[in-house]
Amino acid sequence: MTVSDPRDVVAAKRDGKHLAPGELAAFVEGYTKGQIPDYLASAFLMAAFIRGLDPAETLALTHVMVDSGRTLPLDRVSRPKVDKHSTGGVADGVTLAFAPLGASLGLAVAKLSGRGLGHTGGTLDKLESIPGLRTDLEPEAFERQVEVIGCAVAAQTADLVPADGALYALRDATATVPSIPLIAASVMSKKLVVGTDLILLDVKAGSGAFMKTPEDAEQLARVCTGLARDWGRTCRAAVTDMSQPLGDAIGNALDVAEAVELLGGGSRGRLREVVLTFAAEAVSRLSGHDLGEGRRRAAEALDSGAALEAFRRMIEAQGGDAHVVDDPWGVLPRAPVRRPIVAEAAGYLTAVDAAALGRASSDLGAGRKRKGDRIDPAVGIVFRPKVGDRVESGEELGIVHTRDEDAAGACAARVLGALTLSEDPVEAPALVYGWYGR
Repeated sequence: MTVSDPRDVVAAKRDGKHLAPGELAAFVEGYTKGQIPDYLASAFLMAAFIRGLDPAETLALTHVMVDSGRTLPLDRVSRPKVDKHSTGGVADGVTLAFAPLGASLGLAVAKLSGRGLGHTGGTLDKLESIPGLRTDLEPEAFERQVEVIGCAVAAQTADLVPADGALYALRDATATVPSIPLIAASVMSKKLVVGTDLILLDVKAGSGAFMKTPEDAEQLARVCTGLARDWGRTCRAAVTDMSQPLGDAIGNALDVAEAVELLGGGSRGRLREVVLTFAAEAVSRLSGHDLGEGRRRAAEALDSGAALEAFRRMIEAQGGDAHVVDDPWGVLPRAPVRRPIVAEAAGYLTAVDAAALGRASSDLGAGRKRKGDRIDPAVGIVFRPKVGDRVESGEELGIVHTRDEDAAGACAARVLGALTLSEDPVEAPALVYGWYGR
């Protein structure tokens, strides 16, 4: 089907009308092929953001994204295959650790990732801070690496879901990211195009996520798992907490260094707990062990160094400097200015505006403000305390990594302004609010 005038599609959605699958397909195909300009696609995204897409439209949008390129069945991969995706957060290094951890447990982790959106970090940006590492893998090379190494993390190519690739950055530039139908179609198109045995989704909820409440995150989880069900695919989605930074590192090279520490068994805390939660689910679903045994095996792989060795092999396979697993800061780019973040008052940390910390890091150069912006892999923030911790006046809470002193001072002030302290103790928020799907 062709659209005689793409403005009719924009106007129909603007007015809250239902779009037929053919209309949606023709519009998205036209934009992907460069026949429809950015400004009309931007108008469509805003109309869809405001008016929403019903289940049939969301399914149709997902179909056109999947059908826009080739699929990757992974028929030649002999291990049990799993794909894990996060909807995005702050200091969310779960994928960096999960992929090699899964490989060390005998699974095949096939991951198509994206770049930073809004205040959240992008897995590809993080990995590419490792000198030489390539994420632009051809489908055949991607499949071969998954079989031989057990994991691969790669970018979308012109062959795989090009329609989503075309719309992905435009959503960031037009402030239309936090839309449940648009997120679900984007996420699931990248999952459904790859032939895995299990899809795991980490749907974030809280101040640092696109879904601000567990209820909204649950809605997104149900839409995504529903799309998987329509395809006959097994998908499990967990709603997890993003009311504060999950790990300590908010940047790119900083995230890689934190992942190396975690994979070597040298890190404890909420980031490790989420990684173990997803690893246990994958092992349980694909290897026949119960959740407790899956978690035990995953923890052993971290503490023994087996997961770190799998990370080394993945980096080598993708052309990166694998010495990063031995001496991260001997390999990774490092910012010349490192300024401590010092507490100005004492009390219990009761809240953190995680999005504010993500934006502060992005403004240093760790993220993008416009489509196509370059990022600085060396800059960012390390912020250590978690909700419930006691903070003392004068205590070092973290470090700002940047290029100049003025930016460091301004960033440190923004971090302190994003914190809420109280005199009374508070409990840490739950890590997992619930699981959905089959």
